[in-house]
This record gives sequence, structure tokens and C-alpha cells, in this order.
Amino acid sequence: MAAKTVFLSESHGTRPKCFDAFSTPHTDNNILTENTQILPSFSSLSEADVSNFILSIHPTTCPLDPIPTHLLQAISSSVVPALIHMINSSLHTGTFPTAFKQARITPLLKKPTLNTALLENYRPVSLLPFIAKTLERVVFNQLSTYLTQNNLLDNNQSGFKSGHSTETALLSVTEALRLARATSQSSVLILLDLSAAFDIVNHQILLSTLRSKGISGTALQWFESYLSDHHLQLNLAKTELLVVGANPTLHHDLSIQLGSSTITPSRTARNLGVVMDDCLSFTDHITTTARSCRFALYNIRKIRPFLSEHSTQILVQALVLSRLDYCNALLAGLPACTVKPLQLIQNAAVRLVFNEPKRAHVTPLFISLHWLPIAAHIQFKALMFAYRTTTGSAPLYLNSLLQTYAPSRSLRSASERRLVVPSQRGTKSLSRTFSWSVPGWWNDLPCSIRAAESLAIFKKLLNKYLFCQHLTQ
Repeated sequence: MAAKTVFLSESHGTRPKCFDAFSTPHTDNNILTENTQILPSFSSLSEADVSNFILSIHPTTCPLDPIPTHLLQAISSSVVPALIHMINSSLHTGTFPTAFKQARITPLLKKPTLNTALLENYRPVSLLPFIAKTLERVVFNQLSTYLTQNNLLDNNQSGFKSGHSTETALLSVTEALRLARATSQSSVLILLDLSAAFDIVNHQILLSTLRSKGISGTALQWFESYLSDHHLQLNLAKTELLVVGANPTLHHDLSIQLGSSTITPSRTARNLGVVMDDCLSFTDHITTTARSCRFALYNIRKIRPFLSEHSTQILVQALVLSRLDYCNALLAGLPACTVKPLQLIQNAAVRLVFNEPKRAHVTPLFISLHWLPIAAHIQFKALMFAYRTTTGSAPLYLNSLLQTYAPSRSLRSASERRLVVPSQRGTKSLSRTFSWSVPGWWNDLPCSIRAAESLAIFKKLLNKYLFCQHLTQ
């Protein structure tokens, strides 16, 4: 299942502007872009290539596989010639074998608290044959290399791109909504849900996009063959509409017609696992996160007498701290009272690790585990994105959020890798925006941390700095 985000921004008294935050622009079926590179066919694989692919893929076995995957990997040297023939034949003829399109579907309950009798509460998980996954990986690698080397990927795409994530995508959208509101603009966020379904839809738009990127010949034929009987369908039941008003007292009478369904605004909407509200306060997301963490802590507490301290720490970090850390950069700039419920959860978690009573002082416990409190965790994540932005390793769509300071004349500060703190003149308030909060945090860091030679060194130095600032001073 994939989410697609679109939003509209309008100033009062002006015409609305519409743009899609994450999809590529529409291309005419008959127009080839200015790209002079083409990919008419896929390259053949050698024995070494196939062997590396087989041994590098995680050995998950599908019931449709004739032999277990781990056994196939163990005898790979004996079966490589046959596999090369199958894979290269598929690449050269532009045909994806029909047998490879079969999958074993396993329904998994989305949440343990959901009604098991309702079909919509299950998520279908497709188990593909091992050889099919290998062939898909071969094509993916060659296509990805071609698109990357020729700079054909859309800058706003986050999926399947190194250094990009759901958090960077959400940060970009949230910041755009916050900045629009700070300049007295209202915004509309539309979340379209695309889910896998065995229903007939037209793939011509996707194929024409591939054609416009220079994919032709047997390479394009391969995708035509692959897409037959593979489908996507718009899930109207999970399509949501969120109106972020410039003024909380301003009400918008807005609805969208999609087919026979009418989509009306809701106060909250779930976007890539984050609950967004129409005031961008994230109080609903914090409440939801705290509730799920309390449930996890409750379950761990029941088995705590049978666990060692180290085992409890591992469980808490996997089931609780991971939830607290997910997309916490979106919380940068929020008041301390807003994120306090998350800090209370972390306090309960550290007490559980050490099996301490409810009123035990937590600072010594945090120091013992070298855990950063919630506010420091938020700063750590935000400053990590700042470092990646200043070094050019962040997604391009984050570059507009932070601006490197460049003095008008030669000054010593020019080499200190500082950021420009935006002026709030002419806006309601930028205090809760990422682009206003983070430059101040960044400029307050010691120069030795800002000038770290690598992300790993920066994270190590930053962790130590924040630990001292929040716990030992």
C-alpha cells in the first residue's frame, strides 16, 4: 500500500495554486523528453552476477518454490547455468514468465485489537517465488542505475532512493503546510491510498512515462509483460482530506468527488504512520503514539519477572523507543508541554528496565543507559538532517528548508558552516517551523561538531554534546 500526497495552497482573495508533492509531472504519450540516453534492452548477466544475486537475497522460502531457498543458495554453483538461461532469456525476449506472477497470499491482521471477522482488517502479504524475486531485483538494479546516472528520477520522489525516507517526505510536506499557514495561507492535504488489487486498470500512463524516460525496445516490452495481471487500484475507503486553515476560526466548506464517492474534510488524517491534524499541533499523533507505547509497556511488564535487565532493555528499545523516535523531527519547535506525554512514556520505560518503582528518579537511570530524553532526541534527529543538508547528502527537497550562511565579505565565520535564521517579519509566527527552529540549534553547536568530517563522527559528537547538555550539567 502506498500513500500519495497532494496539497493546495491559497491566499485569501487569490487564485489557488495546486501541486503534487511527490509524483512526477504528467507527460504526453507521444512526447519524448530531452534526455538523449535510451535503454533499448537490459544487459546480460554473467555467472558471477547471478551467484552474487542469489547469495545476497534474504533466504525466505515461498510455498511455490520447488526447494527451500537456503538449499538453493547452498547448491547455487550447480544451478547457476540454468538460472542464467532463464533470467537472460526473460531479459532478451522482453517477457516476464507467467509462472513467476503467481504468489502465495497470507492475510495478516493489521492490529491485534481489530475484529478478526472483518476482511478489511487484514493486510495481504504476497510471498513470491525466489527466482521471481531474483529476476525483479536484476531489472530493478539496471533500471535504477540508468535513471540515476541520467538524472531522470523526480527530485520529490522518496521511495526506493538512498538517503530518502518517510520522515524526510513528511518533513517536507509538514514544513510546506506550516510555512503556508505562517503567511496566512490555507492549505488542503489530500491523501490518496493506492492498494494492490486484482482489478483491471489501464497501465498506459505508466508505460508512456517509461517511454518518455528513454525505455524502449525489449526493455519496454519486459515491463508491458510484467504489468499484465499486476494491478493497482485506488482505495476510496482510505482516501482522506485534511484542510489546514490559515486561521483556526476560519471554516472551509470543501469536498471532493472521486467517482461515486464524496470525500469530505476530517479533523485528522494518517499519513505514512503519522497522525496529522488540521492545526498541525500533532497532539493526536502524540496521544496515539503514547497509547501504543503504554500497551507495549504493559505487555513487557507482565513478563518482566522472567526477564533479565539486558533482555528488558532490548524489548523496550525495539517496541517502545522505536515508536517514540519515528518521525520525531516533525515535533521540532513544539512546546515542551505538547511532547510531555512522550517523556512520561520514556520515564516509565527506563523504570521498567531497572525494575524501579513508579516514583523513582529517572535522571540516574538515563545516565546509566546513556539514553537521551525526548527533547534531546528531537534535537538530535533535526540536527542530523541539518548536517546532511549542509554537506549535500540530504534529499534535494530539504535544501530549501535550510540556507547556509554566506557573509557578504570575507569573514572568519564563513568557514564555520553556519545557517541563516529566517526573519519572522511579515509572518504570523515561524517559531514552530523546522526552518526557524533548527538553524538556531545548529548555530549554537560548537564549531568542531558542525565541521565533523562524516555523518558517523557528527552523530557521535552530537550525542555526547546533547547528553552533557540535558543530563550531566
